[in-house]
Amino acid sequence: MTPELLTEVPTPAHAPSHAPTVLRESRLRAVLGHTVLALLGLACIVPIYWLYATSLRAPEDVYSLNPFPWPLSGANYAQAWGAVDMPRLLVNTFVMAAMIALGQLLTGLLAGYAFAAWRFRFQNALYLVFVATWLVPFQVTMLPNYVLLNQLSALNTIAGVIIPNLCSALAVIMLRSHVRSVPHELLEAARMDGRNAWSTLWTVVVPNLGPALAALGVLLFVNAWNEYFWPALVLQRSNAVLQLGLRSFMGTEGNDWGPLMATAGLACLPVLMLYLLLQRRIVDGFVRSGLK
Repeated sequence: MTPELLTEVPTPAHAPSHAPTVLRESRLRAVLGHTVLALLGLACIVPIYWLYATSLRAPEDVYSLNPFPWPLSGANYAQAWGAVDMPRLLVNTFVMAAMIALGQLLTGLLAGYAFAAWRFRFQNALYLVFVATWLVPFQVTMLPNYVLLNQLSALNTIAGVIIPNLCSALAVIMLRSHVRSVPHELLEAARMDGRNAWSTLWTVVVPNLGPALAALGVLLFVNAWNEYFWPALVLQRSNAVLQLGLRSFMGTEGNDWGPLMATAGLACLPVLMLYLLLQRRIVDGFVRSGLK
């Protein structure tokens, strides 16, 4: 091999000389971003950790500020389980939240499909009026709904909690946006294939909205599960749902924090399990909602 072939190839004059600086800045931004996210995640986790830590303390150590409860004790859970009918409260709360979420999903899907796939007179005006209902405070509709339930003899029943909440403007807005993202060619092909609007909805539109429906369903379920004020207003004479069962450990002389935290911890478990089961679909649904 000749010496000429071993000579170093000169670096092009136009090669970027600031590449290392740009790389360092990019890494610095990534580190700062992950640090902020870690701090925000820690801020969200600490209250939940403290709830379970308090529930696992011995009754005499409930007011301890030690972040690590030891020795662990199940006395608070045993007291909570004996003080309230926990299985009945869990079943009633699950039925209430599931029925509300399913009802809002169904009405939101039908309305969103109509607003996105059909063309009719005053469509935009009707949609804006419907969206405007989202801006109406709950306190405005609370009294008329209460009077109507009283006339229907639906007070102090789970049905009285469910019926006024079977429609959600949020569900309509989100599902209308997702239905509009379905290619219009698919809808036209379904019509040319002889399918009516109902068949097109369930065989073409719904299969393309799986992640969005899962994400929205979990959001609606969690909102209904955590609802306190409306069930407390309707179910005045009974602690029929889990959130109202927490009142059993609250009194004028003070709160019984151990069983209270244990009951709240049990109330969080179904929602956590639901999220873990549908985590992939939830993330996929929120990611797709940002894509055009």
